Amino acid sequence: MLTLPVAVLFPALWAMSPSRLTAVLVSAGYFLAASRGLPQGVSNFYAPDLWPGLLLWAAASLSFVGVHAALWKGQPERKSPGEGRMVMAMAARYLAAAMLMGLPPLGITGWAHPLTAAGVLFPGWGWWGLVAMTAGLAMMTSRYWPADAIALGGFWLWSAATWTSPNLPEGWKGVDLEQGQKLGRDSSLGYHRDLIATVRAAAGEKTRFIVLPESALGFWTPTVARLWSQGLQGSEVTVIAGAAIIGPSGYDNVMVAISAGEARILYRQRIPVPVSMWEPWRAWTGQGGGARANLFGNPVVQTDSQKVAALICYEQLLLWPVLQSVLHSPTAIVATGNGWWTSGTSIVAIQNVSVIAWAKLFGLPVVKAFNR
Repeated sequence: MLTLPVAVLFPALWAMSPSRLTAVLVSAGYFLAASRGLPQGVSNFYAPDLWPGLLLWAAASLSFVGVHAALWKGQPERKSPGEGRMVMAMAARYLAAAMLMGLPPLGITGWAHPLTAAGVLFPGWGWWGLVAMTAGLAMMTSRYWPADAIALGGFWLWSAATWTSPNLPEGWKGVDLEQGQKLGRDSSLGYHRDLIATVRAAAGEKTRFIVLPESALGFWTPTVARLWSQGLQGSEVTVIAGAAIIGPSGYDNVMVAISAGEARILYRQRIPVPVSMWEPWRAWTGQGGGARANLFGNPVVQTDSQKVAALICYEQLLLWPVLQSVLHSPTAIVATGNGWWTSGTSIVAIQNVSVIAWAKLFGLPVVKAFNR
């Protein structure tokens, strides 16, 4: 967690590159290192062959590398009357690259955005922390970067000395599962009864909400809804769990809210994992299948007295879903994932770090539930 601010060095290395080729190599090195778990994860998901994962790893880096290569411009070799303008131009170019990689469409693969470190350097600062982080990253592209690095380093040391993890929302509990790829693929009555028993065992006296991982319920049907509502009879607990809703042209990856009295769809994922889940080219060619992207839908959802920013799996790696949600003043973050395919990689750890960083920046409690 506390090593996340190392990312602030990237703008300086990019800006000081002596040539565009070096800037390309610096950008590729940063992105590929941050997403180093992807080849192994793809291999776990599809097949033991590593080559598809390596190919996807390289392809995913193209937008990040391309943007930073196109916007790079050499620094002046010696002082000149126009040097100040050159410094400002380089900062503006970096900010343009950061914006392009933070927002759709390029932001759909905008993993490992350096702005994520704002939660470590400026915990509790909210939007002012984001502004301070943006200014700090821009200054790292100038010849004043050593002073900027010292200042940011001071914030880093203070944060490390006083760091505490985000709180849980009052009355909430996340339940991690270790069911591997079996999670959600077993639609038997016994599977659901066992999961209901797990929920009832996890519910304490003051627990009002239990969160289960992405895909925990498998396909969401009226039968599953009735089974869970009946299983929660006599309990005051509301279960928030991942499921999939099948439609004529594909499916929605969702969170549902179930209690003894009702069962409803709470949240539809804004951006599923590209390629493995979200396949927009199918719609363009008139084919069906794949997960639907509700790109700017339901940034926050209401549960009881909480206004929740929900983030499913891939959304935790990106900038814009979090910022879109925070614009609507949530009172808590709920983050779920199904990471069985990430075994042996750092992907789930990076997701956790990203969620915690955003929660700390905006002073929000967070509840997480993952399957491994």
